[in-house]
Amino acid sequence: MIYVTGDMHGEYSRYDNKKLKKLTEKDCLIICGDFGFLWDNSQREKSVLKKISEKKFKTLFIDGTHENFSLLNSYPITELYGGRVQKIDNNIYHLMRGEVYTIENKTIFTFGGGESSDKDIRRENGTWWPEEQPTIEEMSYAVDNLDTFDRRVDYIITHQPSMTHMALVERRCTVNPISTFFDELSHNIHYKKWYFGSLHKNKKMPKAQSLFTDIAKIS
Repeated sequence: MIYVTGDMHGEYSRYDNKKLKKLTEKDCLIICGDFGFLWDNSQREKSVLKKISEKKFKTLFIDGTHENFSLLNSYPITELYGGRVQKIDNNIYHLMRGEVYTIENKTIFTFGGGESSDKDIRRENGTWWPEEQPTIEEMSYAVDNLDTFDRRVDYIITHQPSMTHMALVERRCTVNPISTFFDELSHNIHYKKWYFGSLHKNKKMPKAQSLFTDIAKIS
């Protein structure tokens, strides 16, 4: 089965959730950005990644706005589930922007990144990286890739929400290139459900779900 959850920010205790204890080698957990276990490349961090890699199920994550992109970009690109990925360790993979993966006969479009609201108080290439902002090329790649699937996928997984989804969760909307891009996509793609993190809230909507600590099962 495929499970989805929100930002972890390097908190290993999130893996203590009772739902995850039941997962097997046939299952995978997708994290909606801000994975957080690739931050300082310390020995402690490497030890935690090793523990995650030894779990029965796969951990798959998209990038968010709180990532060490210098470290993340150092991992080689390979292929899994029909799309580009970066293998971090056994059973740990980064799902890349604009890819459409086929997992358990379900098509899943992923697009990480976003815009940090607090970047002015963080240090560039130290606690904040410009690469969090998706490029025009990445957006174009995503659209071209979706076109090959006739703009029909089963699920969409992003870090940030569209403006419409943000308004439903927080009764406000932030206008920036990525939220505008997602808003356009939402009107031009056929999909069953859209999952996103970043807002740190758990809320279900008719065709979308904001995830933080909740774990949703894709069906």
